[in-house]
Amino acid sequence: MKRLLHVALGILTSVGGFLEIGSIVTAMQAGAEFGFRLLWVVALGTLCAISLTEMAGRFSAVSQRTLGDALRERFGARVFGLVVLGVGVTSVLVLGAELTGLAIATELATGVSFRLWGLPIAFLVWLILWKGKFGVIEYGVAGLGLVTLSFLVAAFRVDPPGPAMAAGLLPSLPAEPDGRYWFLAVSILGATLTPYLFYFYSSGAIEDEWTIAELSANRIVAAVGMLFGGVLAGAVLVVAAMVMPDMRIEDYAALPLVLSRVFGRTGSWLFVASLWIGCLGAALEITLAITYLLAQGYNWRWGENLRPREASRFVLTYTALVAVGVCFTLAGVDALQLTNLAMALTAAVLPLALSPLLLLMNDRRYLGRHANGWLANGFAVVIVAVSLALAVVSIPLAIAGG
Repeated sequence: MKRLLHVALGILTSVGGFLEIGSIVTAMQAGAEFGFRLLWVVALGTLCAISLTEMAGRFSAVSQRTLGDALRERFGARVFGLVVLGVGVTSVLVLGAELTGLAIATELATGVSFRLWGLPIAFLVWLILWKGKFGVIEYGVAGLGLVTLSFLVAAFRVDPPGPAMAAGLLPSLPAEPDGRYWFLAVSILGATLTPYLFYFYSSGAIEDEWTIAELSANRIVAAVGMLFGGVLAGAVLVVAAMVMPDMRIEDYAALPLVLSRVFGRTGSWLFVASLWIGCLGAALEITLAITYLLAQGYNWRWGENLRPREASRFVLTYTALVAVGVCFTLAGVDALQLTNLAMALTAAVLPLALSPLLLLMNDRRYLGRHANGWLANGFAVVIVAVSLALAVVSIPLAIAGG
């Protein structure tokens, strides 16, 4: 029973951390502008997320090492530093977008400018990291994330046409060259395959003291959790396609329309709650993931379950990250533009994060007989190839897509 509860809570963690401002904004923009035609990108991203999350969990459960620790040991300081630079810079941008999204959700609820909420929001995130144990973040915040199920309910309420949705799950080309179409496709994948998720998941497996006995649980968490998260992202796209057709979303004030046009005033509050909880969970995960990566690579004491004075460099690092991330909010940076840029740049650095993971998953010194087989390697190669293609086109598409 205890293991079943652990699995259930792990699934909630996946659901709660999946739907944040990056996924919500990119899915809404895709649905409003292109109907169901980009559903296939959400499906592709979800399949990739299932595979990569399972690998990250399996690596830590078997080797009793985190990805950050093994990355420094296996590839040396230069490669580790390059990964930290690429993943760190883009993750700070994503963190800035999440903190801004959190402040915007608070503005939508109170009417007070999001810039004035920057410092209180940053303090809240820091306080949770300072006072909370890992279980608080893993279970408490993720449990509150169940409010995002309102998007799934809304998708059923709008009664979308089944054949059109099925057609959207098949990859298609726009009728004429359209940089916006491909930019949103790249942004959706960037929002889904954020490298911080895998580093956080790997570190969480060690914090929760996973062993080989948890391999079956890991597969369930990765498959069911990420699949359900992908369904929620798809639901956002579907609802936007039905209630906001041919609308280009360029102002965050328009975001609540996706649920208010289905549930009325209650829908606005459901959207605000979903955005607030999703951004809070993502901000905590991003901050911890980068702090974990640095601490593990440089052999600091680390862990949310340690007292702050027992891991001072760990605490100073996440404090500095929150302080830098909130600068975007205080500066009043356009939230939607920051989110789109952060997602595109995240797609650009995916090869830096995924290529070492693929090599580690084939290293029998860490995994023994649990190393990747031919099927897992084949899928991983496809993911890395996709990530390389994204790295080449993401910035030009950011320009072409406006």
